[in-house]
Amino acid sequence: MRRRRGFVVVVAVGVVAGFATPASAEPAGVGKQPVAEGYGGAVVSDTVQSSQAGIDVLRRGGTAADAAVAVAATLGVTDPYVAGPGGGGYFVYYDARTKRVSTIDGRETTPAADKSDMFVDPATGQAYDFETAVESGRSVGVPGMLATWQRALQRWGRFSLADDLRPAVRVADRGFVVNQEFADQTESVKDKLSHFSPTAELFLPGGEAPKVGSVFRNPDLADTYRQISRQGTKAFYGGSIGRDVVNTVQNPPLASDAPIKSLSGPMELSDLRAYRALDGSPTHVGYRGYDVYGMAPSSSGGITVGESLNILGNFDLSKMDRVQALHHYLEASRLAFADRNRYVGDSRFVKVPQRQLLSRQFAATRACRIDPEKAGQSPVAPGDPYSTGGGCATTTAASSGNNEQHTNHFVVSDRHGNVVSYTNTIEQLAGSGITVPGRGFLLNNELTDFNFTPTQGDAPDPNLPEGGKRPRSSMSPTIVLKDGKPALAVGSPGGATIITTVLQVLVNRLDLGMSLPDAIAAPRASQRNAKTSDAEAAFLAQPTTAGLEALGQSFTEGPSIGVAAGLEFKPGGKILAAGEPVRRGGTSAMVLSSRH
Repeated sequence: MRRRRGFVVVVAVGVVAGFATPASAEPAGVGKQPVAEGYGGAVVSDTVQSSQAGIDVLRRGGTAADAAVAVAATLGVTDPYVAGPGGGGYFVYYDARTKRVSTIDGRETTPAADKSDMFVDPATGQAYDFETAVESGRSVGVPGMLATWQRALQRWGRFSLADDLRPAVRVADRGFVVNQEFADQTESVKDKLSHFSPTAELFLPGGEAPKVGSVFRNPDLADTYRQISRQGTKAFYGGSIGRDVVNTVQNPPLASDAPIKSLSGPMELSDLRAYRALDGSPTHVGYRGYDVYGMAPSSSGGITVGESLNILGNFDLSKMDRVQALHHYLEASRLAFADRNRYVGDSRFVKVPQRQLLSRQFAATRACRIDPEKAGQSPVAPGDPYSTGGGCATTTAASSGNNEQHTNHFVVSDRHGNVVSYTNTIEQLAGSGITVPGRGFLLNNELTDFNFTPTQGDAPDPNLPEGGKRPRSSMSPTIVLKDGKPALAVGSPGGATIITTVLQVLVNRLDLGMSLPDAIAAPRASQRNAKTSDAEAAFLAQPTTAGLEALGQSFTEGPSIGVAAGLEFKPGGKILAAGEPVRRGGTSAMVLSSRH
């Protein structure tokens, strides 16, 4: 197989954003538009190139599924630290013909040979240090990304996978102009990238992060996409690409001067051959006259967002002052996370009481634990979804790990009214840090989303590893219908804060009367059954903070929370596409046409 390194070309200083854009390169991310309004279809994604790829496919007559594959594949080029063929995700689809919402679970799976103690050091009997586990073949789950794309196109696409990969191939070949966000992300994970020789060659040319204004190309990934275009996904799930993945997992390509040892993983080619992206039914709750659909296990997102909404449905937030509305939002998520940690895992391996957790009766038993005068003290105990009685019965309190970190989310609609809400990831920023030699993509570290050791005391832990199991996720791609028609599509990256980000955006829009752009841009706080809530500086600067603290809410200031993307469907076929104006460098929103 021909091996070609990715490379960076430095360009001269010019008049556009401080540098010139070569005619051969894709445009820089400078000038992203976080909001667009129009007709015929829309895309909101992390980069200009990926949004444009989706729009181009829509313009050629592709469906929302076709455009979603083009967006996702292009994000593998332009947002490689959170996306690409080495990862997985969850795909939620509204089919305008059938008027139904369906899902595809493309979460990575554990190799068949792995056991519940896969992250326990046999020499000490203790769990491996988290970073040791991350930067290893042991952390790499069997990727589900390509299988998800293929399955989505089989069900809802008009074009072939090869057709939908063309925009990504073009960007990978021509390159794109490095913006500040890409440069900053590279610098933030520079040490990790330097630990593996093919990763350093691709992302740290000359040992340094690419400079703003340089052109980043990835010909190896272009070749990988071209091979998949010719041979289909079998090239990955059993063919030569898959063999390269397996060899890399079993023999992580450490740099000669790397200061770490990297654990090998037991992945075999048979694990790739056995992988399936799973069709499924969404979670569903009713809220304020809307139907909210989300992702069922192996993700915890749909259940936890849905239970939180059901709890909040016992109160009229629109009539509360802002302090009380935010207090109830924080308390509902505190309670729902207690139940998530105790009961939710891969439902093919553990019994998940989904129907009970999403029942209004159970939500009422949780809502009665919200004291309008006082915040709960975490960890609060989970409820008992199997109880047939009323009241506020609980079980023993226990916390759970939170290892999830970085993802990406995008939304797409087409002229037929089909809608995609799709969250995908390679887990931590830059995943495991391991690039498959000659292939141009990073491998995930999704298996570190499992709990390394039991976390639930005497109760069973639903999120321990097991061969073939999918680690619990917080990804929450969401589609909201009103009277059977799309009203909203929303989602976010951010690890476990995904759930609270989606919840807060929905509360902002449906309860507090904000526009969708304002609901997304509003300052955020995230309570996940922890002693304190994570909060953005802008949230703490609000006048409501003093009132929340007077109720016993406590906050830890941290970095930005989530990077939401959403669509709102208005009368007359108009679509409002909205993303982030600032977080993670902003989001690129585009519509097919500004005119009807």
